[in-house]
Amino acid sequence: MGCLLFLQWDYFMTKHLLLLTGRLAQKSLSKVLESIDTDEFSFEIKVLPISVAGLMTTHMIVSHLEGTIKADRIITPGLCIGNLKEAGTQLGIPLERGPNDLKELPLFLGRGINPPDLSRHQVKIFAEIVDGPRLSSREALARARSYGHDGADVIDLGCLPGTPFPLLEEIIETLVSHDFVVSVDSMDPAMLMRGAQAGASYLLSLKESTLWVADKVEAIPVLIPENPDDTDSLLRSIDFCLERGIPFIADPIIDPIHFGFVDSIVRYQRLRTLYPDIEIMMGTGNLTELTEADTVGINALLSGIMSELGISNLLTTQVSPHARRCVAELDLARRIMYRAKQDGSLPKGYHSGLASLHAREPFAAGDNEIQELAAEVDDPNFRIQVTQSGIHVYNNEGLLKTKNPKEVFDHFPSLQKDASHAFYMGGELARAQIAWQLGKPYSQDNDLYWGCATDASNRTKV
Repeated sequence: MGCLLFLQWDYFMTKHLLLLTGRLAQKSLSKVLESIDTDEFSFEIKVLPISVAGLMTTHMIVSHLEGTIKADRIITPGLCIGNLKEAGTQLGIPLERGPNDLKELPLFLGRGINPPDLSRHQVKIFAEIVDGPRLSSREALARARSYGHDGADVIDLGCLPGTPFPLLEEIIETLVSHDFVVSVDSMDPAMLMRGAQAGASYLLSLKESTLWVADKVEAIPVLIPENPDDTDSLLRSIDFCLERGIPFIADPIIDPIHFGFVDSIVRYQRLRTLYPDIEIMMGTGNLTELTEADTVGINALLSGIMSELGISNLLTTQVSPHARRCVAELDLARRIMYRAKQDGSLPKGYHSGLASLHAREPFAAGDNEIQELAAEVDDPNFRIQVTQSGIHVYNNEGLLKTKNPKEVFDHFPSLQKDASHAFYMGGELARAQIAWQLGKPYSQDNDLYWGCATDASNRTKV
């Protein structure tokens, strides 16, 4: 769900692994494997006839292993180039590209550390369908399924002011029949009453002047101030519900930047001080939708505030195209913050899904290491690596370090005679340039890792 497409830490359990390497790295690989607990999987090392493991290719692997190997999975060096899926199909055994650095192998195999448990959280996500009256039941269900896939716990039906909502009951009944928890978001008491009677579990939002609705329905009300800065009215509504034993959630309302944002954060802190045990909600849309900035960092920060204040409900929207990943971002953020709080730790090192643009450790190799690798190359296969200083391209024609991928085609004459190879290199160099410009890891033949920014199957890094 959401960004939590976790690595399966028992992935290699009861498996027989074949680890491939070159002659120079054999001893180092053996020492690393001897240093970790491998009781839950067996392994063997296969040294291919090559000195430097980083120069291995899938063509070489297939040519040397086809028909001779029995293993559940083959682990290649991290710098191995070629299509691993295609090579695995040829061999009948899945191939997995290992880490670039042998020191990372214990972590790659799920050993050496206790994997972070991000299965728990304390925050309920309300994901709002802001244009509910404009949707059919089928369209609302599709939107709900998308939000639920990304981590939403409650589907909030937004009612548009002055707009009839004839399908309100039908949509609620459809969502409930598909096991969704539903809330209705409206300032119209009649609309809220209809929603509650149709099966909505929550009502957003009741003010002091409409609090009478809470006495007539079983749905849990979300309380807001009569006016944005009228905190006293919110406190009176809270006391009203406490005196009558009515379950509720209180929302002091977060304001946009330059329109009371800091004061609104202070309101949340004061409300928690006054009422240490009540449920509180924070809406994130006034920040994510109304700030032209990447939402992942905003959501991480707001999730940290919620964690510190013990806020257990959040309302989010995905209206602006730049905010289209908010549910997934908040799903991961709430889990990271919960785990870090339980550990008494900084929210760092648990999962990299909230670092979409830049990586903490973007470059696996240095210039000198690549120069040594390039000096050993005696075949025409192109290797591409990225360091802080630029993009490195090399084969038996030589080594080029550049910040402009266009220079590659002038430097390597073979590309000017091979259109298909030139096309391949164009795609790879585009990825390499993006990785270098942003400071992201680049691994040849692999998609760049964007964390929660994309709904891709490669969002699995810790």
